[in-house]
Amino acid sequence: MHLPLRRALSAAARASTAFRRALSAATSAPAPVRRALSTAAPPPWPWAMIRQAPAVRSPSLRASLMHADAPRDSYLLVPDHLVGRRPGPDPGSDIRGLLCGTVYATSGDGLLIVYMDFQAPSPIFSKFAAGVTPPMDDLNGFDINDPDFTRFVCNPLSGELFRLPDIDGTKKTMLLTRSAAAGHAPPDSYVVAMLAEDHNGGGGFTMRRFLSRIGKWEKLVGLPSPLPFPRRMDIYPEGVAFAGRIWWADLTWGVISADPFSDWPEHNFVELPRGSVWLPSSDVVQVQGMHRRIGVSEGRLRYVEVSQKDPFVLSSFPLDDDGCSWTLEHQVAIGPLWEVKGGGPKDTPRIAVIDPVNSSVILVIVDEHLLAVDMDMGKVLDCSLADESEGPAYAITSVLKPCVLPPWLASSKLPVADL
Repeated sequence: MHLPLRRALSAAARASTAFRRALSAATSAPAPVRRALSTAAPPPWPWAMIRQAPAVRSPSLRASLMHADAPRDSYLLVPDHLVGRRPGPDPGSDIRGLLCGTVYATSGDGLLIVYMDFQAPSPIFSKFAAGVTPPMDDLNGFDINDPDFTRFVCNPLSGELFRLPDIDGTKKTMLLTRSAAAGHAPPDSYVVAMLAEDHNGGGGFTMRRFLSRIGKWEKLVGLPSPLPFPRRMDIYPEGVAFAGRIWWADLTWGVISADPFSDWPEHNFVELPRGSVWLPSSDVVQVQGMHRRIGVSEGRLRYVEVSQKDPFVLSSFPLDDDGCSWTLEHQVAIGPLWEVKGGGPKDTPRIAVIDPVNSSVILVIVDEHLLAVDMDMGKVLDCSLADESEGPAYAITSVLKPCVLPPWLASSKLPVADL
């Protein structure tokens, strides 16, 4: 899938505009996990719906968050001199470099993974910048699923940035979670992890992880697979940190999770709600991240989907404490809620983000608007214009990230290795 690359190119194309705007405004039941899958719901902390992390010219020694209340966008502004750019391409090289940024993942307690400093061959770069997916013949060996980025861990309120080291010369997809022992307090450690399924006959998983208490990358191979029957997981790039585990999803099938702090992470798998499991499809990108999402709200992991036919029913399912099944909790038809001049939505609504502090509220994109929909009240609480400049229809849903802002975040420091 091409979402990380699309996000980077679209972020660069619109970074200056964003800055100005910001300144002006299964067949067998899965084994249950070993801990109850609900946590004490956090207080109604403020939160931000972060769109991008543009690099800006500034002498500041910290990043800064331009915060707006959802459904309006927030931006993380990163002074360009903090990125520490890599050497530019050799003269005459076909590689182009661009200082751009996007928020890739959030930890659940306010910390972020930020992607910066993108490089790609010029023809590929130009086509993606124009919103065109290049043919495979044009890639010339370029791994479109693993574009060359620099990754940072960031505290958005203090502005502190920590650059992650490379992984064997490459920069894979990674996610962030908090220490399981931290509770509703500053994390004492974090882990950045990447999960890949072994398609070379091993049938298990490989995990790359960066542990803050160690300060280096580790590679764990041969982790047993919990999948109930042979089928490849098409893991959506976005993951969720919750209850001391990271949760990766194939949003046509199910969710797999692991505790990346463990010496030998054990994986667990749970299928999506009955009726939501689809056969493998080549059109996965259009399903994942547009009409289906996973997220955390009020101390529960939740799966949310919107039907693709009128009246466009929006449904929310929390994961039960045994980690084996989902229960329908909230549901509402969006069509009747959004009628303009006697008609409902022109296109299928898309899911933007799950409100992390109010489980009945989902932010959805309907036509040219971004709506905060309260499923219990059956009403639209607020709306704003949806910025569709990211290109394809699914792109906007992939760049928006909910980020809670606990009161202690501004005064806390990123955990570092005790070397």
